[in-house]
Amino acid sequence: MNDGRTIFAQLMEYAPHHHFRRCVERYRGNARVRRFRCWDQFLCMAFGQLTYRESLRDIEACLRALQDKLYHTGFRSRVSRTTLAVANEKRDWRIYADFAQILIHQARQLYASEPFVVDLEETVYAFDSTTIDLCLSLFPWAPARTAKAAIKLHTLLDLRGNIPTFVRITDGKTHDVRILDELIPEPGSIYVLDRGYMDFGRLRTFAHAQASFVVRVRKNLRVRRRYSHPVDRTTGLICDQTVLLTDPRTSSRYPEALRRIRFHDPETGKRITVVTNNFSLPALTILQLYRCRWQVELFFKWIKQHLRIKAFFGISANAVRTQIWIAISVYVLVAILKKRLASKHSLYTILQILSISLFEKIEISQALASANYSSTARDSANQLQLFDF
Repeated sequence: MNDGRTIFAQLMEYAPHHHFRRCVERYRGNARVRRFRCWDQFLCMAFGQLTYRESLRDIEACLRALQDKLYHTGFRSRVSRTTLAVANEKRDWRIYADFAQILIHQARQLYASEPFVVDLEETVYAFDSTTIDLCLSLFPWAPARTAKAAIKLHTLLDLRGNIPTFVRITDGKTHDVRILDELIPEPGSIYVLDRGYMDFGRLRTFAHAQASFVVRVRKNLRVRRRYSHPVDRTTGLICDQTVLLTDPRTSSRYPEALRRIRFHDPETGKRITVVTNNFSLPALTILQLYRCRWQVELFFKWIKQHLRIKAFFGISANAVRTQIWIAISVYVLVAILKKRLASKHSLYTILQILSISLFEKIEISQALASANYSSTARDSANQLQLFDF
């Protein structure tokens, strides 16, 4: 039975406070702070994400209208946009990055048994980046081109549950392939990459770590066929070959044999060529894994549509990173809530329910259960069905 707690307070109970305090202590986030502490900052920014606020002034006005409910929700200080702006500007963004990693670890444990389109025991990751455009005059620290600023969000997505496990935020000039140097390959796992990551010197580190990679190749890749495996052309397969790289620049970086698979999609008429160091899985399974790479693109589309990571509340690098990491924390926190309550609603539906009921004093499970309806818009938004896990 509910004891008067708001839905917002119940949601924040899924965030481990003792771990948050350790993150704050690690970077001395509350040093010389009298009132507006890091937890208050996190609550304000999470409120802005969950209720689709557009500015700090917007957050301040809404929270002040609910002043009598804030203490029992966890706020211990008066909310002021100036204080919140200074906190976003000055307090180390790594506090919220580390806390997001703790939430990600919990979410991955919950979704470890989630069904996957391919029946595999191995963990499958998709890696890609998305660009968020910025104004160069306001964000001069994030140059992309001569007259344009941007940041890149490099994300490694666990395809079993669609949980981001690795996130790096860089300026728009950083080449995607350089971030492969920061990944620590997990032995026995499979990494699915697009053609922008076709750097065989870096991919060799995955093979040395006993991990597999599946990468789409460019048309100018030069190889020598060593052996052709039999294929059933009625399935769309063109060839399944063992090859060696012949270009001096690439062969010196990856001298071992690779597996090249070509496929013709009868529906779209497109031809896809991928290479992998995995020789044990069937060719069609390899192609299925590459098709699953599209889930990371849908993840980027989803968070851009439903979280506040395109319009920022501050202009410094610290404020931008703080907002993005808190947005990721909110996404993962809602995913944890969904799994813990065994809710059949999609993340989109849960976010919509939370956005209008955060300060209602009812059980959160009751709020979600009372929203049993069938959406008539799902057929027109097929791509977002990815998150109906």
